[in-house]
Amino acid sequence: MARRMADCRRWPSESSCSLVIIGEEDEVVRAAAEHAAAVHGHEDTPQLREQIRDFLEPAEAYVPGPRAQEPLPG
Repeated sequence: MARRMADCRRWPSESSCSLVIIGEEDEVVRAAAEHAAAVHGHEDTPQLREQIRDFLEPAEAYVPGPRAQEPLPG
């Protein structure tokens, strides 16, 4: 199974979060949902986890340092 990445640097946040999570898809979704709830105040719901799954990128796309931010999808 290909490794996947959830990159908080991709989205604007009040804390300017720089967390990047890389691993197997299910591990990344679980960790990213827990992070979103604990740090960003989101409710950990099946809908949030599905949205996170849709936002995952290949782990090979990781580049260290700052990243240009994208607007959150509406």
